[in-house]
Amino acid sequence: MAENKTAADPLTPVPGDPLPPLQEIGTTSAPLKSAAYFIGDACKEFNEDFMLCKNESRDPAHCLKEGRKVTRCAQDVLTKLRAACAAEFQAHWDCLEWNNQYYYACRKEERPLNACAFTKLGYKKEIPGVPEGQQPIHLIEKPYFRRQQK
Repeated sequence: MAENKTAADPLTPVPGDPLPPLQEIGTTSAPLKSAAYFIGDACKEFNEDFMLCKNESRDPAHCLKEGRKVTRCAQDVLTKLRAACAAEFQAHWDCLEWNNQYYYACRKEERPLNACAFTKLGYKKEIPGVPEGQQPIHLIEKPYFRRQQK
């Protein structure tokens, strides 16, 4: 049976592509989810540029440059988190991995990671949609959870 060779290798340069190849981030979903708010804080301008570009054209090649900026920024945030807060970062994403990616199950591990990222790296954590005057969930010392019927 012949192999289908139509799919291109993502690391093979596209002929005529003026942009240099870029390595992918290379992590699973748990580290990305653990760092998501910090990536959102550090890469906000790049993400907004990318989304505006995507609204301009549906052609995937149109926004390659903006997409690469987002990828580089996310790689930079992950590298900084690993260097400055390795143990806290590892503990939080391990917890997410073992608890089906639910943030609420990992608040205990999240607090030291937040403290480290806030003090050593100067990141902020802003959760969108929090009503004015209400304390964000990650700052509540003993959050109250109730079962949800599905």
